[in-house]
Amino acid sequence: MASLARVNLLPTSRTLASGVPLAPRINHAIPTGLGGGHHHGATGARSDVPQSFAFKSTVRGHVGRTNALPTSSSTQQRFFSSTPTKSDSHPMAAATGVHRQSATGVPDFSPYKAKNAGLNRTISYFMVGGLGVLGASGIKSTVSDILSNMAASADVLALAKIEVEMGAIPEGKNLIVKWRGKPVFIRHRTPDEIDEANAVDVKSLRDPEKDDDRVQRPEWLVMLGVCTHLGCVPIGEAGDYGGWFCPCHGSHYDISGRIRRGPAPLNLEIPEYAFNDDDEKIVIG
Repeated sequence: MASLARVNLLPTSRTLASGVPLAPRINHAIPTGLGGGHHHGATGARSDVPQSFAFKSTVRGHVGRTNALPTSSSTQQRFFSSTPTKSDSHPMAAATGVHRQSATGVPDFSPYKAKNAGLNRTISYFMVGGLGVLGASGIKSTVSDILSNMAASADVLALAKIEVEMGAIPEGKNLIVKWRGKPVFIRHRTPDEIDEANAVDVKSLRDPEKDDDRVQRPEWLVMLGVCTHLGCVPIGEAGDYGGWFCPCHGSHYDISGRIRRGPAPLNLEIPEYAFNDDDEKIVIG
């Protein structure tokens, strides 16, 4: 019986490191076409043989190109819209606070929109009304303080009116009192002085004025002791007409206080006064 000898022959073709034979220009990764692909029609190439653009040869093997179908469905993004897509509901998007922007670059602030617009409007009206009330109170207080400071003080009001006893002034005598910072002449005239004042021709006077228009009672003459020229204080029972004389510039007034000579343009001024017969007083002011 002959002996069986086993001999390892050298390979007749090149192999890869994995043991797969090196077959140039054949891509083992490309699936065959439908129907077996063994039909050799005269109108075209074999369907089971890949075209040259589907693979290329390299030193180490073949690289195939295939058009793989998508493994998952994708959501098409809608442009020119600020409506968030399904991807906005991802937990990471909510955690990071990232909001989708439209194609115009305007952010979507709809999460910050007020849930109850009527309540917010009521609160706004209440705040505006409250601020208005506070402002009005402050203005009222300020105006009241200003008006109170502008009002005359107690001592000024006390001098607004003065009372003079008529019995303290003898007939034919003068009394000088101070009223609102000015001297006031009070003359208790005699009957002869009254007749002299009425006998004057009014047309000859610089400032025509009857004696009856200057007194409330003929025996009492009340007037401001201020010269109508430059404000000097005339001297009583002096001058050319037996009345008052201003030593500053030589103005002469008669027994009724009317200007008769000198630079003074007007008669002596008559203040506001009244008689209190019950108390026998003259109230000036």
